[in-house]
Amino acid sequence: MNIIMLGAPGAGKGTQAEMIAEKYGIPHISTGDIFRMNIRENTELGRKAKVYMDRGDLVPDELTTNLVSDRIRKPDCGKGFILDGFPRTINQAECLEKELKELGLAIDHAIDVDVPDDAIVRRMSGRRFCPRCGAVYHIEYLKPAKEGVCDRCGTELVQRDDDIPETVQKRLDVYHAQTEPLIGFYNERGLIRKLDGTREPEEVFSEITTLLEAK
Repeated sequence: MNIIMLGAPGAGKGTQAEMIAEKYGIPHISTGDIFRMNIRENTELGRKAKVYMDRGDLVPDELTTNLVSDRIRKPDCGKGFILDGFPRTINQAECLEKELKELGLAIDHAIDVDVPDDAIVRRMSGRRFCPRCGAVYHIEYLKPAKEGVCDRCGTELVQRDDDIPETVQKRLDVYHAQTEPLIGFYNERGLIRKLDGTREPEEVFSEITTLLEAK
């Protein structure tokens, strides 16, 4: 079962990908997580990616395509995988399609988690994270016990540069211009599964499992 998660930044596709991965025992491959790990470790890739992410721009294809291709070849992808954050452009999708064909594989489902822009800006601009242990909070939905302080390690919480409202909106503009066309790309192949992402995560996940398990 090879799945691509689609949807704007902050739509909740990462949460759904994690739940799918746990239920079906297939790896959740998130390029965003890989980039952030490299940024924390101050690698060369991380430094390059941070410039784009802080501006709300997409990380260029050449920094992502080989990484994803190599990851898919690892043994734990034998039963399938979930791609979250890749592909982000038609060019990436075409490259992925070619790579998968060479491996004798194909995408089975492209799940589009649909959330309006205003709801996403509210979600993302309210996020706070701990620079020490990586814990994530939200000023409305997941508040720490003490305002502005991490429950786990007591470190002062911060707002990521790419969660500032103006940057969030720029990321959404980039998404609509460059990534949203993927919905048409995968719809032409009969793979799109569009879901209302404004509901509770459990409700969205229930619909996803029904779709994945339909005969």
